[in-house]
Amino acid sequence: MPHYVTDLDAAVDWLLTRTQGPLRIAAPLALGKPHRLLNTLYSRLEGDASRPLQLYTALSLNPPQAKGDGLEARFLRRFVERHFGIDFPRLAYADAIARDALPAHVQVEEFYMQSGALLGSAQAQRNYTSLNYTHAADAVAQRAPHAIVQKVAFREGSTRLSLSCNNDITQDTLDAIHARGLPRPLLIAEVDPQLPWLDGSATVEPDFFDLVVVPPGPYPHLFGLPRQPVSDADYAIGFHASALVRDGGTLQIGIGTLADALSHALVLRHTDNARYRRILRALDPQLADQPIVQEAGGLRPFEIGLYGCSEMLNEGFGVLVQTGVIRRKVLEDLSVMQRLANGSAYGSDHATLAAEGQYLHGAFYLGSPEFYDWLRHLPEDESRAIGMRRISEINQLYGGNESLERLQRRDARFFNSCMIATTLGAAASDALEDGRVVSGVGGQYNFVAMAHALPDARSILMFRALRDDAGKPQSNVRWNYGHTTIPRHLRDIFINEYGVADLRHRTDEECVVAMTGIADVAFQHALLEQAKASRKLDISFTAPEAWQRNRPDVLRAALAPFRSDGSLPDYPLGSDFTPLEQDLLRALTWLKANTRTYRDKLRTAVSAIRQPAGENDVMYLQRMGLESPKHLSEWLEAKLLRLALARTARN
Repeated sequence: MPHYVTDLDAAVDWLLTRTQGPLRIAAPLALGKPHRLLNTLYSRLEGDASRPLQLYTALSLNPPQAKGDGLEARFLRRFVERHFGIDFPRLAYADAIARDALPAHVQVEEFYMQSGALLGSAQAQRNYTSLNYTHAADAVAQRAPHAIVQKVAFREGSTRLSLSCNNDITQDTLDAIHARGLPRPLLIAEVDPQLPWLDGSATVEPDFFDLVVVPPGPYPHLFGLPRQPVSDADYAIGFHASALVRDGGTLQIGIGTLADALSHALVLRHTDNARYRRILRALDPQLADQPIVQEAGGLRPFEIGLYGCSEMLNEGFGVLVQTGVIRRKVLEDLSVMQRLANGSAYGSDHATLAAEGQYLHGAFYLGSPEFYDWLRHLPEDESRAIGMRRISEINQLYGGNESLERLQRRDARFFNSCMIATTLGAAASDALEDGRVVSGVGGQYNFVAMAHALPDARSILMFRALRDDAGKPQSNVRWNYGHTTIPRHLRDIFINEYGVADLRHRTDEECVVAMTGIADVAFQHALLEQAKASRKLDISFTAPEAWQRNRPDVLRAALAPFRSDGSLPDYPLGSDFTPLEQDLLRALTWLKANTRTYRDKLRTAVSAIRQPAGENDVMYLQRMGLESPKHLSEWLEAKLLRLALARTARN
């Protein structure tokens, strides 16, 4: 049986007395990190150069921090306190990395970062390890960790512990360590009563761990990702993507507003098909007739339903389960799955599928407090239908059960996001062309490659056509880019707000035309000229008239009626912001867009000084602590806020 302690310092004592010299620790990504245990260990070793510390992990999440006294900071402070709790244990080492303040004897290696958060950190950039998610376990094994520390769930009435949110690489790492002939590391669990319990393959016997830490309460909030508003571009991407999903197929999606928009579109397709089709027609009257939609997707409601198989389970999957979109079950029995596939199944096979089958598999989960509450209170039959698996079982076909997984993952659609797409079909998703890492490869390459290995599967990379660069729009469709995450020989489907580009097995010239056809109109001519100069496009080619519609104002007008009638809400999967905060967020977003340059700031400030008081301004000013400005800068901030509220007000 494992050793049990309730004191975090006692747990660190236990670890340090069983190891000598430099200490190598591995921890799961995201929610599965035992924050308090890691903080206790770091505080003990931070000033002790005689015990060097190396930590191997990914996605070290801390709540955002408000800086200064500007409008954004005023908004953020109160939200962070309410959403994360005043006692949330920030990861001390992560804060140190952000400041480039880790002591010399402490090193943190990560293979995935919070998107864009560490572009300015030399320590994070130097110690980033570029890996496919499926290679992470062996990379950790190569470091020969002394201990793996992990947060777990406990449930009254069960003798087992649940790996819950992170079944991703712990067991794979142990297997890789054993295969290398290295000693088994110490396994330390920190029990968190707030962590949702998931049974089945996520559970282990207590003696799986050498030490179980059960800290006393009160217990801080779980890290909840604040849900962000979905833009017109996001919605257009999500609805285009939803038309490529085949009923009875398999679904993988990532996280963020593009995934939220896709989930909302799939829900509307199933629950309000007439409205769904009206939105699609507004975006593109010919979309339903496109060959890619007819060959790979569909617009009808889901009679069979989908099977979800994704490295990360999130808000979208919860909503898709609740609305009946995800309900196609699979079994871990090859012979039964073969009979079901070829039509020779017995009545008992169908009964087994109904009773024991699962319709959602994931390796880790991360989302909002509302999502965790849904997991926490799942009825028994729904809980049994969700299986947390190793990353080697989710992100690849070649983990030993390829025949079974091919049967389970029929008509798979793998949706992921990228930042930059080239006209020849390459994509940059994890880093900038100067080499700085934005996030990480994660499972993207795995899923793109799997789409080419599975029959009838497709990889869909979603991206926004435009980005803002110091107040100037820039195209995310590029002729070329100095960093590649997905090479062009794995090109498949790209989607942005202007449409769908099917590049699989297409010639370079066909790819150029398809990708330029979904570029913003302002950048089409330059792309075509570069293609002609590079001998990739016939010099007589001219852009079709239909491409002139690729403009933000056209998109905004197309979706405006559905914004007004509530079909496309700002927060389709729910919001962590109060209604008042949602209004403030719209205002602050408008203000940021209109104060990017000196000229913009001057023009906006003049307008703000002239702006009369609004009827409901007081409650917003009170929320921001500006109801009684104390000096000139606060007076101007209050004026700017009034202007922004007026410009973004909704009837």
